[in-house]
Amino acid sequence: MSTTPIEQRYNTVDIVIGIIFFATIILTMALNVLFGVPPVLTFLFGLSVMFLVGRTDKSKTEDLQVLEYIRQVEFDTLLFFLGILLLVGMLKEIGTLNLLTDVYGMYNPSISNFFTGVGSSLLDNVPLTAALLKADPVLTTVQWLGLTYAVGVGGSLLIIGSASGIIAMSKVEELTFVSYLKYVPALLLCYSLGYVLTLFLANHIHG
Repeated sequence: MSTTPIEQRYNTVDIVIGIIFFATIILTMALNVLFGVPPVLTFLFGLSVMFLVGRTDKSKTEDLQVLEYIRQVEFDTLLFFLGILLLVGMLKEIGTLNLLTDVYGMYNPSISNFFTGVGSSLLDNVPLTAALLKADPVLTTVQWLGLTYAVGVGGSLLIIGSASGIIAMSKVEELTFVSYLKYVPALLLCYSLGYVLTLFLANHIHG
């Protein structure tokens, strides 16, 4: 029995959309760093191109539609990050980000890092951390490790704090912002224990 090569079972449009998705992520960072292009513009352009390419796909093959699911996830992910970028831009314009950096510098970095992680459940950790770095905080190696843990893990405290949470909420009908709140106490406990353990191990290694 002859088998069809798996490469031939993939829809060409799906592959193109995947390439556009990763190109959008890379170009967003590159154009912003090299030429100062606002990330929102690159995301909007990438999202528009992906939508137009996706609309050209008229095939409905039943062999393998894995990339059809991936394509839907990509659209949701771009929309999520677009919303985050617009939100951060708005907060920057009204001076809220500057206020956050001022508050961050008022307390011990170990304490500020903990609450920064909690804040990353509302704001994306990348622009939040970038805003804090503009304040040029003086941190030890242990405190840097604590900040890295906090902003990386703290986003999962709320379902809207990460792209994976947004995607899960769009795919699982029973999973909503309100239904996810019942997990917050347990997640906050785990986050707090993990933060303390991170500082302890960092102190043990670098102390």
